[in-house]
Amino acid sequence: MLEYRTEGFKNFGVQYSPFLDSRIAVASGANYGLVGNGRLHILNLTPGGIEAEQWYDTQDCLYDLAWSETHANQLCTASGDGSLKLFDTGVSTFPVRQWSEHTREVFSTSWNLVSKDTLCSSSWDGTVKIYNPELPASLTTLNNNSCTYSALFSPHAAALISSVSSDSMLRIWDLRDPARPAQEIAIHMPISTRPDAQLQAPDPPSEALTHDWNKYQSTLVAVGGVDRKIRTIDVRMAERGPLAVLEGHGYAVRKVAWSPHLADLLLSGGYDMSVRVWRDGSAKGVEGGAGAIGGEVGRMSSHTEFVAGLDWCLFGAEGWCASAGWDERLLVWDVRSCMAR
Repeated sequence: MLEYRTEGFKNFGVQYSPFLDSRIAVASGANYGLVGNGRLHILNLTPGGIEAEQWYDTQDCLYDLAWSETHANQLCTASGDGSLKLFDTGVSTFPVRQWSEHTREVFSTSWNLVSKDTLCSSSWDGTVKIYNPELPASLTTLNNNSCTYSALFSPHAAALISSVSSDSMLRIWDLRDPARPAQEIAIHMPISTRPDAQLQAPDPPSEALTHDWNKYQSTLVAVGGVDRKIRTIDVRMAERGPLAVLEGHGYAVRKVAWSPHLADLLLSGGYDMSVRVWRDGSAKGVEGGAGAIGGEVGRMSSHTEFVAGLDWCLFGAEGWCASAGWDERLLVWDVRSCMAR
């Protein structure tokens, strides 16, 4: 396990470069993000450990980041002052572009993995905005009317974008018709595989904080939130409830991330200071079908504060990942080292 200290800054987001396996960026903020500056860390993995390449200080906390899919030196940050900033590591001081269209904190940003020419942001002001990095203003605004913690482009379709928010809803948008969501899915529903599911009352509404698209099954989404559970949902049959409910976190689930290598493996990090490894059970049955029974297969408990950021390395041996938390630490480690043999 490799470690890097972001002294004086609590970490909120982390992402590997999609171009270089040795490059990682971390989004952070002073004073737990409540007040004070933010910092974007650009780090390199070297034979001697993790070393800082450079960093950028900002006037407000940075809650998330996303590397460009077309330019190896560019990445975007989500800021507490309502702005989205595009940095180029070839420019040492200031962002090369800034959008200041949100009226509340920007909590997530994501790059389009299919078309690669757009990115999005989600905010506590209840909106999701779409941008072209070459243009000074956003292209489209999607209205959730509820504090939106996470927005992602589908890794399978360039025009599909999803979001989760404080009203406990997963929304799927088709950017070819952005006036309203193509689908709205209530997260708290009885698990579809229980024989008595129709007799169970739905869980009370609870804020959905994070979600991720499966990289191999184009209709499968994992959602986590305040109720400490992770639900896997097939958006084609959402009315039947989640395919699996993964339970084990002691406090809210802050981040989920599907493996880029294995279709049924995902990571989660939460306010219980742990990173957990799960299998959702889908590999045992028909793709996207109901009846999956998953569970925890590993746990890493080296963090000493909330775990807010997770990412998988796309390169090399499957299993390497990075986790970042409020303990001012970035940890790079092999998931296989904590999985049950």
